[in-house]
Amino acid sequence: MGKECFWLLVIGVSLIASEPISNSTEEVFASNSTEQTGDYSDIESKFSIRNPEFPDEDLCYLVPGQRDSVSDCNFKNDSHTFLIIHGWSVAGLFESWVYKLVSALFEREPSANVIVVDWLDRANKHYPKSAENTRLVGADVAKFVNWLGELDYPLEKVHLLGYSLGAHVAGVAGNLTNNKVNRITGLDPAGPSFENADSLRRLSPDDATFVDVLHTNTRGSPNLSIGIQRPVGHVDIYPNGGTFQPGCSIQHTMKLIATYGIYNMDQIIKCSHERSIHLFIDSLVNRAYQSWAYRCSSKDAFNKGLCLSCRKNRCNKLGYSINKIRSTRSTKMYLKTREMMPFKVFHYQIKVHLFSDKNMTLLEQPMKVSLFGTTDERDDISVTVPSMSTNSTVSFLLTSDKDIGELLMLNIRWEKDSYLYGFFSTNQFMIRRMRIKSGETQSRLIFRPKEGEFGSLVQGGDAVVFVKSSETPQSRREQRQHRLKHHGSFFKQGVNEATADMIKEPALLHNESTEIMTETTTKPNTAQVNTTNAL
Repeated sequence: MGKECFWLLVIGVSLIASEPISNSTEEVFASNSTEQTGDYSDIESKFSIRNPEFPDEDLCYLVPGQRDSVSDCNFKNDSHTFLIIHGWSVAGLFESWVYKLVSALFEREPSANVIVVDWLDRANKHYPKSAENTRLVGADVAKFVNWLGELDYPLEKVHLLGYSLGAHVAGVAGNLTNNKVNRITGLDPAGPSFENADSLRRLSPDDATFVDVLHTNTRGSPNLSIGIQRPVGHVDIYPNGGTFQPGCSIQHTMKLIATYGIYNMDQIIKCSHERSIHLFIDSLVNRAYQSWAYRCSSKDAFNKGLCLSCRKNRCNKLGYSINKIRSTRSTKMYLKTREMMPFKVFHYQIKVHLFSDKNMTLLEQPMKVSLFGTTDERDDISVTVPSMSTNSTVSFLLTSDKDIGELLMLNIRWEKDSYLYGFFSTNQFMIRRMRIKSGETQSRLIFRPKEGEFGSLVQGGDAVVFVKSSETPQSRREQRQHRLKHHGSFFKQGVNEATADMIKEPALLHNESTEIMTETTTKPNTAQVNTTNAL
């Protein structure tokens, strides 16, 4: 994909909007399968079987209908088969990610059959024409898969991996095969011409026994988004919200151009789009650093840390080792990643209740958080808290690119949000405890200020240190149930739990003082009684 790709892609996408695919290939969908044909002479796509020693070389082609090619190419009937399907190609050449994915598949499954589907002649067109050609190529792939079935190869061992337009090729193929293939993985399926397309013309959950999808470039309006925005699989994963990917900023691209030349101009467009491939490669080669995604209703809810549960299949691995959970509706999942391999990060929900002597609401507040664990530490993690209000509970997501082990201590510093932040007054909140949940370990811990009952979080001030408490959420729940049983709900009394926590200590001190005074007052009388009895 050369330097001209950037300009052609911008022009092409702006022209096509959501241009309907023409009816010139309507006959492809006349039947739900290609079972009626045994003639493979009309197949134009080529099927290059690769080997681990030369992953970037087309050394042998499997030719549907020619049994000799099976033995000539050393196709293994008892091994898994992966079909890699590329996307739109302006230059008419394979991109570098193809051989990287081939190599990663062999690293994970050394005995596998890894086949690259070559449809460059049809992909090297103006985008609308290439998008239309996905149906023809899908029919070719379906005939190839059916031929494997005729050779008694079990289709439960077939896994199609399609990138961009190639994901929809895989979807069409899966719909047309005589029997379902085991799995299709869509790597940021193309959006233009497919966002509102019929399920027969794009990737859908019906196209394989299991369909998983990675969405990494879904910015913009639905008709112009490079990657499709709608869920199209059994499990649809949206890393970093599915839009902007770390390390894909314009500034980062400008550095590449300055260092390596103008040929990196296309990274402005394809960096986030292609990240889907590298995330899948990462899942193949970095087994010890498997990324986990979490089911959530929206990326905003996820960014608040509200979705880090693994109960009832609410979390899943990203990529090759995903748990194949099927449901009647597509499951949308989210996660954060680093900007490079290994992409894994560790997710934490931070939940705090804020007290203050004045009513205030502040938006988009910058914080710096440092984590200290049993095996490592991570300093100055930047996070923006969406909203902070007096006497309210705030929840936000925090991620660490280091495995720090069990969390023992953290400190939090409230950064200045402008140069005039303290001109009129200094903003301050009091925090009594922090509740922290780890997505990866599912542990729930409570942290209290290292010094004093309350930590004073001052904007522009020093960091507040919190240490792990022996108190657990379970013990808190038991205390709450005991209180409700014996004293009723604070809510019914017009007092919330946080306010009760604030007044509890002074009340206890007052009660203790009263008891002491009472005891002091009654002691002489007690002594007098004892003396009288003695007499």
